[in-house]
Amino acid sequence: MYTARQTAIAAGILYLVTHVTSVVTRVVFFAGPLSGAAADPTLVRLGVLSEVVLALAVAGTSIALYPVVRRVSEGFALGYVALRTLEAGVILTGAVAMVAFVSLGDPSLVVLYDWTFVVGPGLICGVNTVVLAWVLYRSRLVPRFIPVLGLIGGPLVLAVNVTKVFGVFGAIESWAGVSVLPIFAWEICLAVYLIARGPRPTP
Repeated sequence: MYTARQTAIAAGILYLVTHVTSVVTRVVFFAGPLSGAAADPTLVRLGVLSEVVLALAVAGTSIALYPVVRRVSEGFALGYVALRTLEAGVILTGAVAMVAFVSLGDPSLVVLYDWTFVVGPGLICGVNTVVLAWVLYRSRLVPRFIPVLGLIGGPLVLAVNVTKVFGVFGAIESWAGVSVLPIFAWEICLAVYLIARGPRPTP
């Protein structure tokens, strides 16, 4: 059986994997189709594989953290697993859309992928961030500044993506990059802490 320390390290590594794969996929593999330029089928296929790894890592973080969060609240632990699994499912839907795009060349499939990014890593991630950050804040399993970043970043990302759903994103587009900084810092700080120290004993 894995020890609590090994589980914490695994969760931290998986968080880092989610960041690497999500950035590389959009900036490198899907850059062509997302910008409306010619798409390299090989790069897009590599991006699809990267999306699959991302989805597995997203679900994996919740599974790895489940025993930790359950020490505080089994309900929140189950809720976090369910939300992260739902997010992973939406990400995989986007990956399927891009596979179909390679086969059919239909630009509407790229639009579908873009919307899965809004719903999964945007809306759902904003909610599950608040769920986990609240548990960690109340339980003091990690230094409080880390979950505070999540409690700020989750609602910000959620709000930005709600503006996209309602078509008013253009009014705040110049601030969108700033809005993701707290949630980015939250996940990086949490990952590093889990790898370096692991969660504190439950008070």
